[in-house]
Amino acid sequence: MRNWLSVISVVVALCLLFPGITKPVLTIEGNIDKSKLAQAGIEMLAEEGDGRTRSMLMMFSNMLGLDKLEGEISAYNKTQSILGTVKELASNNNLFVAALVGLFSIVIPSLKLLLQLLYCCLPLNGFKQKLGLVICALSKWSMVDVFVIALIVTYLTGNAHGKSGELLVMNAQFGEGFWYFSAYCIFAIIASNLIKTPAKPQST
Repeated sequence: MRNWLSVISVVVALCLLFPGITKPVLTIEGNIDKSKLAQAGIEMLAEEGDGRTRSMLMMFSNMLGLDKLEGEISAYNKTQSILGTVKELASNNNLFVAALVGLFSIVIPSLKLLLQLLYCCLPLNGFKQKLGLVICALSKWSMVDVFVIALIVTYLTGNAHGKSGELLVMNAQFGEGFWYFSAYCIFAIIASNLIKTPAKPQST
């Protein structure tokens, strides 16, 4: 029974990992209030003139109703997945960081889950014991998955913050990829706890 629960947990984790790395993790939007944008335009034009120019501009603004504009204009929108972040880092010549993110969020998790699935299906023998030792070694990096997702969120938020200004209001929202990846982490931990590798036999 325990073995079947292990297999199910590994399969579910594998199914969650793919959308977790391909679907959007975070969406960041930047909006500008229309009335504030109009006011900023008037202020910029007024800087080139004198007090009379400012008064005329304010009068025309009131006549046209620019000070009563409602709504917002979308000025910045960025949606990124884990895989997309790896590609963007690589295209920006951040090859080392891209390699680390790809290794710890895609390669090692996939390899570990596939080895765990193979381990659950093998009969007890010497090869299975060696495979168990490999899985134990990979399990030491289990918490890196969480670190990677935190790193990506910080990276995207930092980029958005660099583009923000007095008029630009930034809003961030987690995408479905974040929840898929979080669910993968939970099922991966469950699978690791259910799988018990055999102890190494002591030499006599």
